[in-house]
Amino acid sequence: MAATAAIAIVAVEEDGRIGASFPAGVLRLERVFPVNHSVELEELIARDRARHARMLQNFAGGIGNFPVIGSSDPFLVGFYYTKVKLGSPPREYNVQIDTGSDILWVTCGSCNNCPQTSGLGVELNFYDTASSSTASLISCSDRRCASDECSRETNQCAYTFHYGDNSGTTGYYVSDLIYFDTVLGTSLTANSSSPIVFGCSTSQSGGLTKMDRAIDGIFGLGQQGLSVISQLSSNGISPKVFSHCLKGDGNGGGILVLGEILNPSIVYSPLVPSKVHYTVYLQSIAVNGQILPVDPGVFVSSNDRGTIVDSGTTLVYLASEAYEPFISAVSVFFPDLLQHS
Repeated sequence: MAATAAIAIVAVEEDGRIGASFPAGVLRLERVFPVNHSVELEELIARDRARHARMLQNFAGGIGNFPVIGSSDPFLVGFYYTKVKLGSPPREYNVQIDTGSDILWVTCGSCNNCPQTSGLGVELNFYDTASSSTASLISCSDRRCASDECSRETNQCAYTFHYGDNSGTTGYYVSDLIYFDTVLGTSLTANSSSPIVFGCSTSQSGGLTKMDRAIDGIFGLGQQGLSVISQLSSNGISPKVFSHCLKGDGNGGGILVLGEILNPSIVYSPLVPSKVHYTVYLQSIAVNGQILPVDPGVFVSSNDRGTIVDSGTTLVYLASEAYEPFISAVSVFFPDLLQHS
């Protein structure tokens, strides 16, 4: 490959004639890395990521930034949540961060079987469409209504969700403004807002009805069209990618950014395509540097099994074929850990 190249710039007239009034110009292109210069793969990746960062920073509207509260300790909180502002005037809601579901929903003022107070020490707020000047109901005929549940009496686009812990919620979709901070360039921040569709919960069941860990709703970060990520991307607010870091020690917390955080210490793992949830290719498990004697076939993804990344689940769950060797290895290398658990 040549070390230099040339590109011709040619003027085109309104009538389609080329170079009628202006001469063609030639710009000489120089290689960033000379042919005889040895370049490490890491150097190329770092350069590409820096370019990617500039592209994200130039994305219309910048990158959304949300606070993260909570911890992984099941005896304290057992999950992570963030604060979102909805409506006009904006009201703040605490919502659990959940990569295992798609929809953002908050509790309606008319909700049945819903906690009125929370053992987490946070104030519960209830959404009311009548109190927001920018709120509107989503009708069954609305193109954004992706639900098969519609009330013929009210013509409201409704939903019912069931979660893995046997909890559930029922409600209807509304459209209103969501507010968030955006990062512009490397250090500037600005307040932004965008209309989105989210759920207004009128009924809850299972663990969602318990007061000890009650919260205002769930922030689904899934891949489907009604997830906040997909909607903000469609609205030109942020790229369709998010970065989520969970801090496990101390007071917990973490990071939630609608955009990509570039850090050389981040290790990337490909996702299994065409899956409803974020599914990874788990190949093996190691304890204290030693790979466990588990048949690799246990980790193979199929229609009814696979390894998903779910921030809304407190514990890690393993198939029995992997769980038993894992516990045995932990008991050998870290016996005190099991005695105190």
